[in-house]
Amino acid sequence: QVQLVESGGGLVQPGGSLRLSCAASTSIFNIYAMGWYRQAPGKQRELVALITSSDRITYTDSVKGRFTISRDTAKITVTLQMDSLKPEDTAVYYCYVQTITSNGYWGQGTQVTVSS
Repeated sequence: QVQLVESGGGLVQPGGSLRLSCAASTSIFNIYAMGWYRQAPGKQRELVALITSSDRITYTDSVKGRFTISRDTAKITVTLQMDSLKPEDTAVYYCYVQTITSNGYWGQGTQVTVSS
């Protein structure tokens, strides 16, 4: 069982920045990929960004050039730097980890609200 502890999130004005972090309670050698999904009210959960153990990165098109995902293998954390935030980025953001045995684990979610 992998536990994920998220931090960050909150309320920010359009054009502002936020940083999300997620720490995983497992060995780095057990992880295939780490990333972030989000779910806005009335919408399905969608992938935001994912980074694999070989540092292959995937972003959803709507955040390319604005969000940056990174990982710290020593601390077993994944971070999402979100810049130039837009109201449509408002959602609950979930940390996600996929292990090398293809098990998936979710964080509890953190609210990001972009509003003036």
